[in-house]
Amino acid sequence: MRVVIAGAGAVGTFLAEDLASSGHDVLLIEKNLSGIERVPSAAAIKLLGADACEVDVLQRAHLEDADVVVAATGDDEDNLVISLLAKQEFAVPRVIARVNHPKNHWLFNETWGVDIAVSTPHLLSALVEEAVSVGALVRLLHFEGGNTRLVEVTLAEGSPALARTIADMGLPREATVVAVVREGRVVVPRGDTVLDIGDEVILLVTGESDDEVRRLLVAP
Repeated sequence: MRVVIAGAGAVGTFLAEDLASSGHDVLLIEKNLSGIERVPSAAAIKLLGADACEVDVLQRAHLEDADVVVAATGDDEDNLVISLLAKQEFAVPRVIARVNHPKNHWLFNETWGVDIAVSTPHLLSALVEEAVSVGALVRLLHFEGGNTRLVEVTLAEGSPALARTIADMGLPREATVVAVVREGRVVVPRGDTVLDIGDEVILLVTGESDDEVRRLLVAP
């Protein structure tokens, strides 16, 4: 897989090294190479000293051949510009953008070419909520401009899903159970999997199916 990462800060550098160590072809773009605190050591990582917000730079980077572009700079405006250019000018299949300021999260959607927006504060908030919330539908991660999301609910007493199989729950077509965590172990969901109190049910849902999933899993 060919990955182009814009921004060689701590996030971009770590991501580049991690992906390169897994055998991926990685290009790291940074307009101020002299300011990189730690130059990536992996031989497979290519460096390009230029501004990723410029179309000609992205052409030199052969973005049209990239499978994934990651806009990981420390500036939200730059990340939006990079995402938009990657999607509209070069038709990159998957564009992932870093959100630095939580209040800007609403901008990072398909209109700006963003397939997945990653906001550290939102992730931390979701993880904290997931750790302390029982019987509530918790949103963990957004995909595809925010319409598709990963959610989790820990089944509490009174949940309509208790003692029922996944097949019998009547989930809408826009929702699917991707995993069940039971007593610290991951249970691969099947149609005949019976849900029990304390099960952490992880689902992929769309915005249209949110309310129905909540009705089927969350206790009144």
